[in-house]
Amino acid sequence: MKIEQLYTGCLAQGAYYITSEGEAAIIDPLRETHTYVERLKRDNVKLKYIFETHFHADFVSGHLDLSKNTGAAIVYGPNANPAFDAIIAHDGQIFNIGQIKIKVIHTPGHTLESVCYLLLDENDKPHALFSGDTLFLGDVGRPDLAQKTAHITKEELAALLYESLYHKILPLPDDVIVYPGHGAGSACGKNMMKETVDTLANQKKLNYALNQPNKEAFIEAVLKGLLPPPAYFEMNVAMNKKGYESFENVLNKSMKKLSLDQFINLAQTSGALLLDTRHHDEFAQAFIPKSINIGLNGDFAPWAGTLIADVNQPILIITDPGKEEEVITRLSRVGFDNVLGYLEGGFSSWVNAGLQTDAIQRVSASAFADEMSKQKNTVIDVRKPSEYDAEHVEGAVNKPLAYINEWINTLDRKEHFYLHCAGGYRSAIAASILLARGYRNFTEVQGGFNAISQTTVKKTNYVCVSAK
Repeated sequence: MKIEQLYTGCLAQGAYYITSEGEAAIIDPLRETHTYVERLKRDNVKLKYIFETHFHADFVSGHLDLSKNTGAAIVYGPNANPAFDAIIAHDGQIFNIGQIKIKVIHTPGHTLESVCYLLLDENDKPHALFSGDTLFLGDVGRPDLAQKTAHITKEELAALLYESLYHKILPLPDDVIVYPGHGAGSACGKNMMKETVDTLANQKKLNYALNQPNKEAFIEAVLKGLLPPPAYFEMNVAMNKKGYESFENVLNKSMKKLSLDQFINLAQTSGALLLDTRHHDEFAQAFIPKSINIGLNGDFAPWAGTLIADVNQPILIITDPGKEEEVITRLSRVGFDNVLGYLEGGFSSWVNAGLQTDAIQRVSASAFADEMSKQKNTVIDVRKPSEYDAEHVEGAVNKPLAYINEWINTLDRKEHFYLHCAGGYRSAIAASILLARGYRNFTEVQGGFNAISQTTVKKTNYVCVSAK
């Protein structure tokens, strides 16, 4: 028996590859499936089942392409009703893979069809729990994603989640290994640990949600501080449930090299969003006017999904030469299949042609601290509320990047403000969106709060205070 966790940092997502005696199973595969097919060939095993823990909201799964390419059956839990052939398993159903077994545990709460998969070893001993989005390390799945489609409240879903966890998962042996669907950074939870594997015993000690005195306390704890889900989640659920275009087709049609003239023409006529994926420091110095920066060096795909939202939005790519396929692949993981092409030669082609560029007005952290020591200035902090609450610039206003489309119109165009995040990645995104929509009266603080806190402490009387 072999278990391999295939973790994708950009999505904070774990897929699982399991083999035993010439047979294999894959749990929650990513959309691009060539890595799985290569592993199957390498290990000379046949893929028997593709197990899905639920209809994913934060990424497009590879179940359809993988099934088509291997002949493996797709398995969902009770209440699933996909628009394609699949085995709809019942609670407790057993699937044999070589000398091991996979037992279906129906765990509604995150969604109504959510399941965990319990691996029983060659001696029928519970060995590992593939917990999907039901149980994370340090957290549990958010119970507010199925409200619209299931006509159920988040409180009712949270109550179901409590029953699933306390009556089906907690009674399992302490030495069971927990393999979650996501880790820290995913929007599917709020308090995840950075680790990606743990024992159930340790989670019983550390996980706040597993240490509530009763159902009512659990519901309150799980729902507290839960931010609205990103807009693209609902669209990804629909793609996973109804089907989607093959990844290979998407890649082939999107890998379209555009000359400068072709790029300009499409930018003017197609309604496409200009997406620049260069590093935020490089972007800040010069970029194509009205382009949006979401750097490949960060959580690229989730931010693209959160901020662009509509998966049907046409996109034109500006990226470092050689990175085009990576950009298209990572966009497709969250359902953005309408890439019209990329600028041949990247941003250098634009510059070499002598065309107009824009730039972000920036200031160093030390200069910002010096300015703040002289007079009061408006400061907008685009970090998450939890980051802001932990520590923030005194008097700063928290306006999380994830909700910029909601708060941008509340800004006074005449009032200057400073803008920062933690290190510069998110503030560059925010700055590019602001500039694209005509807001120019602001200055971004280079290096973000990390630089501000250090400089302030060492060089000025400006104080960074902990939120009360």
